[in-house]
Amino acid sequence: MTDTKITLPESAIPTHFYNIAADLPTPLSPPLHPGTRQPIGPEALAPIFPMGLIEQEVSTERWIEIPSEVRDIYRLYRPTPVFRARAFEEFLDTPARIYYKSEHVSPVGSHKLNTALMQAYVNKREGVKRLSTETGAGQWGCALACASKLMGLECMVYMVRVSYDQKPYRRIMMNTYGADVVASPSTLTSAGRAILEQDPKSPGSLGIAISEAIEDAAGRDDTKYALGSVLNHVLLHQTIIGQEAKKQMELAGDYPDLLIACHGGGSNFAGLTFPFLEDKLAGRRKSLRAIAVEPAACATLTTGPREYDFGDTAETTPLMMMHTLGHRFVPAPVHAGGLRYHGSAPLVSQLLAAGMIEAEAYAQGEVFDSAVKFAQCEGTIPAPESAHAIHSVRRHALAARASGEKKVILFNLSGHGHFDLAAYESYLNGTMDLKA
Repeated sequence: MTDTKITLPESAIPTHFYNIAADLPTPLSPPLHPGTRQPIGPEALAPIFPMGLIEQEVSTERWIEIPSEVRDIYRLYRPTPVFRARAFEEFLDTPARIYYKSEHVSPVGSHKLNTALMQAYVNKREGVKRLSTETGAGQWGCALACASKLMGLECMVYMVRVSYDQKPYRRIMMNTYGADVVASPSTLTSAGRAILEQDPKSPGSLGIAISEAIEDAAGRDDTKYALGSVLNHVLLHQTIIGQEAKKQMELAGDYPDLLIACHGGGSNFAGLTFPFLEDKLAGRRKSLRAIAVEPAACATLTTGPREYDFGDTAETTPLMMMHTLGHRFVPAPVHAGGLRYHGSAPLVSQLLAAGMIEAEAYAQGEVFDSAVKFAQCEGTIPAPESAHAIHSVRRHALAARASGEKKVILFNLSGHGHFDLAAYESYLNGTMDLKA
């Protein structure tokens, strides 16, 4: 019988990141200058990013080495385990075999630390003293606050207002790591003040918070901007998830038929799926399905057109070719704050357009129903973001029961929900907007 917990030794921590840009059928459309709308080169990113990350952003090399200093810190929590969800399978009475990669075991409780450590390392190496960033649900903010402290950097976090209010313990966690945290939109930036003038009660959005963080970084010589998702280099750093999972599935004697992960900007989805999609792109696993799951309240991949758009509300970022709901779109204040982003990673958008991946969207009521069922079966309370993947797994496992197919399903449990208990309380006491 397959082990319930499938682990790897520290020596199995990947030595390189996998860059799917090397294997795309067609290259990405270039980013455009926000003013001229003409293609830009790497030099245009230099005011807000260190050159080491810019080089990774534009690279088409298939494998990019992970510095030994970063791999040494990864040893605090990597490799992360893969679990066989036997109790969940039994509850669903399905012939499907369900596995999940458990990224919630990191010190900050999510997958976000994988890229935070790499970004902080490169900035430190290039003499940067301070990082500014945005955060939705707070998982990214906690990760960058932790990584900044470990690398000896200062950290400034603009936290989306609705999450700032809903999730105070993540804010406290960032403060514990030494970061400064303000609710966004804030009065500290011109972008924030402009939004507050239009709507003093704005719940905020990731697009607004990005505008504030970029303005902060651009206005100080000692500061660079750090992003938790969307850009190529961020997705690149997360591919250690899927690389480890491939080895673990081999130990289990299985290979996934379905890969499932939640989708906001794309980093957690890409982290799990891209190393497996290498097999599909090479023609070795043509039937492999990879499914990105998003909230119905911010259904970027399932309803948004694929077109050039800004990554932020104030129109300061380059325009990127991506699925988007429009950079001024402010999603309903659903509890999955990390998925409330108007756009999608260009790499994910390109793969969807090429028919290499799929997308689904669900309302938060049904998502939390599946999250509670999973917690009662497997013991782990998932973050609302990860719960979207769990709901999709539940639906596909039930479909396998109906068809009698012994599908193998692997999903990414990208974060725990210990700081999201107010969301669970609203679901359990009946005050949640179930249809949002």
